[in-house]
Amino acid sequence: MFKLLVIEDDATLFNEVKDRLSQWSYDVFGISDFGNVMQEFSEIKPDLVIIDIQLPKFDGFHWCRMIRSHSNVPILFLSSRDHPTDMVMSMQLGADDFVQKPFHFDVLIAKIQAVLRRVYNYNTEAVSFKTWCGAAVDYERNTVSNDEGSVELTKNEMFILKLLIDQKNKIVSRDHLINSLWDDKRFISDNTLTVNVNRLRKRLEEIGLGTFIETKVGQGYIAIEEEPS
Repeated sequence: MFKLLVIEDDATLFNEVKDRLSQWSYDVFGISDFGNVMQEFSEIKPDLVIIDIQLPKFDGFHWCRMIRSHSNVPILFLSSRDHPTDMVMSMQLGADDFVQKPFHFDVLIAKIQAVLRRVYNYNTEAVSFKTWCGAAVDYERNTVSNDEGSVELTKNEMFILKLLIDQKNKIVSRDHLINSLWDDKRFISDNTLTVNVNRLRKRLEEIGLGTFIETKVGQGYIAIEEEPS
């Protein structure tokens, strides 16, 4: 049974979400002290976090930053705020998806299932380790390491990198990446993929690999394999 932590201060909405998700056999937890979210997060050890942006004391962006500084657990924002910058900000902070209120519960459940399936199922594949451009890519630990150091990626970042290096030196279309990451692209902004890829590049730049993910305008992205010297 997956444990879901719902960081939502609207008690009526939280209870409704909890009731509906419990019907799908999820173990749902809430927050009792919105000034001490990280302690409750650490105690619960959830498999997925659903978080609102507008919260008492500190907003959801703050808690997303705090969670990301300690964990790569998947995060899904649930918010009535609909400005594109809010969605972009959530992705830049490492969120896996964004659901806008009001929402249909079937959409929420589909997104939760897609994230959980992507995060906790793809690591069961036989291949858990690859080399790329002289770096060790560890799918189980979500790390990329080379002589310049090691970076830890979020689940989305590693999933994108895996899709690209599985087809290294070949263009992977935006549609393929979106359909692989999110089951129903009708609910996904095209900018969401761009933000995720840019965040992946920024992380890879820390160990000198940012330029090896190239954008092919109007087509998609390509992972370049470093030519041997």
